[in-house]
Amino acid sequence: MNDKLLLVEESAGIATLTLNRPEVMNSLNFTLLRALRDQIESFRFRRDLRVIIITGSGQKAFCSGADLKERATLNPDQVREYIYTIRNLFTSIEELNKPVIAAVNGIALGGGTELALASDIRIAASNASMGLTETRLAIIPGAGGTQRLPRLIGKGKAKELIFTGRRVDAREALDIGLVNIVCELQDLLEECRKMAAMICETGPVAIEQAKYAINYGLETDIHTGLAIESNAYWVCIPTEDRLEGLAAFKEKRKPVYRGK
Repeated sequence: MNDKLLLVEESAGIATLTLNRPEVMNSLNFTLLRALRDQIESFRFRRDLRVIIITGSGQKAFCSGADLKERATLNPDQVREYIYTIRNLFTSIEELNKPVIAAVNGIALGGGTELALASDIRIAASNASMGLTETRLAIIPGAGGTQRLPRLIGKGKAKELIFTGRRVDAREALDIGLVNIVCELQDLLEECRKMAAMICETGPVAIEQAKYAINYGLETDIHTGLAIESNAYWVCIPTEDRLEGLAAFKEKRKPVYRGK
């Protein structure tokens, strides 16, 4: 059995990170959080990597959230350190200059749903179950859930799910906009790789700027958002990739983008 807590696979510009604690439903202890943090940061300046996929080991769980057995051993200051670490990690995933796809291969509760929320795109297996269940433990979501969930599915529905701690299955998650696609478990990674491959055909600088414009523009009024979009567009104009795209269109061939 592989004893690494985080498995890393790279192929054709796509990096797949697998949370590898299936015996505890891939729950997040300090060691796994730090491993994921370091790996995400190592990708930031890798031009050869275009898309990141995050999933869980096994067929039952994507991530069940915090490791509650570890949590029970922590004093209040250590709990604060944990929350600080996980919140900053998920923010770094959200702000990574590459698209991140969450392959939700089963149960995703608490921090598991928050990890999916921090990703750009969520593709769920039909056996997936998601929810911010923290209020049932007399706490609240602490890794961005109270902010990202209402921005994704609306304030009223987010309040319902957080206040009740209710889980939703894959079909309801799709209906409320919590996930983008639902597929069978055996097809999940292939579905994610297909989408990642489509993204890999696009211009790297354009994707980085589009993600930036969406993330930051959404937090402002429409006029400021349009200014952010305009500035992001200007970044694309002097690139070699933009000229390559025009040349490829004229020559009726696939463009070869280099992120320059």
